[in-house]
Amino acid sequence: MPTYDYHCTKCNHEFEAFHSMKDAPIKTCPKCKKRSVKRHVGGGAGLIFKGSGFYITDYKNKPVGTAEKGAATDKKPAKTESKASD
Repeated sequence: MPTYDYHCTKCNHEFEAFHSMKDAPIKTCPKCKKRSVKRHVGGGAGLIFKGSGFYITDYKNKPVGTAEKGAATDKKPAKTESKASD
């Protein structure tokens, strides 16, 4: 659900409201109780990460020469020799 910015044209009170896109816009100012509230058009905040955070080292490539390199070479198809029967 997005956060919308509102502005009252009578008392100049600015506030935010968190509600669904399907909900009707707020018309009444919570401060002066008059029906003079306008919703601001905004670009949005984009993607917001909450919590302890993400670090560049969390998804860093492993250095070449580790055990995984050997595991990757094991996935090559083995060569088979076939002998023709007489």
